[in-house]
Amino acid sequence: MSPLSAPILTLLLSLITLTHATTFTVVNNCQYPVWAAADPGSGKRLNKGDRWQVNPAPGTKMARIWGRTGCNFDGNGNGRCNTGGCGKLDCDPGNWGEIPKTLFEYTLSQPNNPTDTLDISLIEGFNIPMSFRPNSNSGALGGKCRTVSCSANINAQCPQRWKTTDGCKNPCTSPGTGTCGANGDSKFYKGICPDAYSFPKDDQTSTFSCPPGTDYTVTFCP
Repeated sequence: MSPLSAPILTLLLSLITLTHATTFTVVNNCQYPVWAAADPGSGKRLNKGDRWQVNPAPGTKMARIWGRTGCNFDGNGNGRCNTGGCGKLDCDPGNWGEIPKTLFEYTLSQPNNPTDTLDISLIEGFNIPMSFRPNSNSGALGGKCRTVSCSANINAQCPQRWKTTDGCKNPCTSPGTGTCGANGDSKFYKGICPDAYSFPKDDQTSTFSCPPGTDYTVTFCP
């Protein structure tokens, strides 16, 4: 049997990647309920110890998972939250909730970037400590595939002018509250959670990558 040509081998590897489903297991370790939200996905109340699986399609990009606090929904799934709310238990696509909130962001393997790209972002502020970890492939890609955590209780350290109920604003998304950038007031967040985004374009220290097909655990209050 003759060896496969390079184009055919590349195509086969791409098909294997596209058919491997990625699972995000969302866990609530907080002492209080968290109403998890995912886009793409849906929403779910998680009491302490509860788990929820999110199964995005291969190639999903610009996706988010976040937690909402202090929510109250009616029988139709409509309601409000103290942080992260979108007006519904299941947020509409593209409705990424009100600030402030801690975000887990990801893009699954793309044709021009055959790795998963992941981060924790505090650009929209903070409401809940959060971490993510690869369930396999830890240490891969030169160590860029690893556990990333922002576990500090930032709400307790939040400057008074940024405080909200259950949350802490970031001046990058709350105009008039300070300056945004590497040397701006937003560096408050970088000092507490150095692996998380605290301002836009902070890619070098805040973006992480894992091989395609990796499954992940996202934890509130790690």
